[in-house]
Order: sequence, then structure tokens, then C-alpha cells
Amino acid sequence: MIFTSFFKRRIDLIKKKTVDTANVTLDSVIKGGVILLFCITIIWVSIFLYVLFYYTYIPSIEHVKSVNLQFTPCEKINKDIERGVCSFPSAHVQLTKSNQLLMVGQPYRITLVLELPESERNKNLGMFLVCAHLSSKGGVTVSHSCRSTMLRYKSQLLQLLTVLTLTPFYVSNILEEKQTIAVELFSNFEEDQVFPVTDVYLELKSERVEVYSSKLQIDAHLTGIRYLMFHWPAVSAAFGVSFNLAVIAFIVALSWWQLYGPYPITVTEDEEETEEDEEPKVFKLKNSFDEDDEEQQQDEGGNERKFLLERKLSSSEA
Repeated sequence: MIFTSFFKRRIDLIKKKTVDTANVTLDSVIKGGVILLFCITIIWVSIFLYVLFYYTYIPSIEHVKSVNLQFTPCEKINKDIERGVCSFPSAHVQLTKSNQLLMVGQPYRITLVLELPESERNKNLGMFLVCAHLSSKGGVTVSHSCRSTMLRYKSQLLQLLTVLTLTPFYVSNILEEKQTIAVELFSNFEEDQVFPVTDVYLELKSERVEVYSSKLQIDAHLTGIRYLMFHWPAVSAAFGVSFNLAVIAFIVALSWWQLYGPYPITVTEDEEETEEDEEPKVFKLKNSFDEDDEEQQQDEGGNERKFLLERKLSSSEA
């Protein structure tokens, strides 16, 4: 019986230790899983906030719109002229069908890119103007600009050497005798919040210019934080996510401290009232003691006066 009870107690003790260990392990696993899930959630929230801020704060870097130039043929005006251009080439470019395309407060560089053949007509043309009108959806002219341009000059000797050197490429259509000219119409344009730009009207102030193709290019001129975030995305993302993570962790820690942290010992209203009630009583006791002392001194003074009067009367009678 003794051995049986001993083994039974040992088995019960082992079972209890096993159950306690399992409970502690399970509790630790649950706490670790909750903490891990909480950390992963905070990290993903930080990443999401940075991505949301990036796409809200950083504008689209480039907008490219094709430009289809139109003109009036001369045969429509004068039937004696068989061919030719009798009006300035112009085009209407619709930037967006909605109310706004560009970001307010962001400087933009607006450029018209022209592909011009190195023809004798363009070489003899010299300089010509390129004008642009920016208008809002209601037809209000927001801004206007005109810039001059021309083909780059090449001497006959340089042109001859270039053609002789690159003849195989010209014959195989890998290269063409053309020049690409970028005319910067607006160097620091900022969108107006009241009248956002939705349409661009372009015009080449020359009837003799020959154009292969053209396109309108709008580039955002980034500065400050936007420049850093766009040109150094990895460093900016690491710093931004770390900052968001620190702020969220601080807010969560402060909230946890307010909910589950130790409360400071404060004096309740009842205790304050009892203290206020007790203080006057102490003063009253002190005042009563003072009054008793004064009365006793007055009585002693009166007795002394009576004694002196009695002695004077007795001496006078004698």
C-alpha cells in the first residue's frame, strides 16, 4: 500500500508538472503569436501609409500627348495653286476629359518636340515661332507663350562628311536626315486651382515649315522632398516606413499604458471632504484652549484685585 500510494503521488506530480509545462508553453506560444501578428500588422500598416503618401504627394513625372498638326491647303483658297500650305500649322491637344490633370503647386516644364527633315526648304526657312495657349475647361485662357526655333546649322563640308560616313545607315533606313528640336514653351508653369488646364492650342508661325511628327511633353520639375523620394526611392522608403513604424508604436504603447498601466494614488472626494471637515475642528480646539487660558488669567487678575482692595480697607479701618 505504501509503495502504491507513493507511485501514485509521483505519477500525479509528474502529470501536474506536465500539464503546467504544457499550459505555460501554450500560453507562451499564444503570446508570441499575438506579438508577432501585432508586429507584422504594424509593419504592413506603416508600409501602406508610406505608399499612400507617396502616390498622393508625388505627381506623375511625365505626360506625353501626340500632336496632329492641321493646315489649310492652298488649292482650297486658290485653284490655280496645285499644292502648298496656305495657313499656319496648328493643333488642339486635349490633356484630359476630367477637370484636372496636373497637380496644384507643382512646377512643370512644357515642351513641344518637333521632328524636322533637313530639307532645303527648312534650311532656307531660318527662324520661326512656336506658340501655345493653355485654356481651362470653360475656355478661359490660363497662359500664353511663344518661342523661336530653327534647324541646327551644318556647314556643307560637315554635311558631306556626315553623309559619306553614314551612307550605309541612310541606305538601310536605320538613320534619317532629320533633326529633333525640343522647344521649351513653359519652363516653370504651375497649375491654377481655380482654372485648371485641360486643353492646349499649338501653332507654328510659318507656312513653309515641313514637319515629320510632333508631340507635347509635360515634365514635372521636382524639388525638395519630392526630388529625394523620386530619385532615391529605397532610402526614402526605409526612412518613411521607419518613421511611420515609430509613430504607430508610440501611439500603441501610450494607449496600452493608459488602459492597462499602473494608476497613480489619488485622493478621493470623500477623503478631501473629511480632511476639510477635520481642519476647522483642530482650529476650534486650539481656539477653545486659548479662550480657557484667557478666562483663567482674567479670574486670577480679578482675585488679586479683590485681595488688594480688602487689604486697603482693613488698613484704613485700623
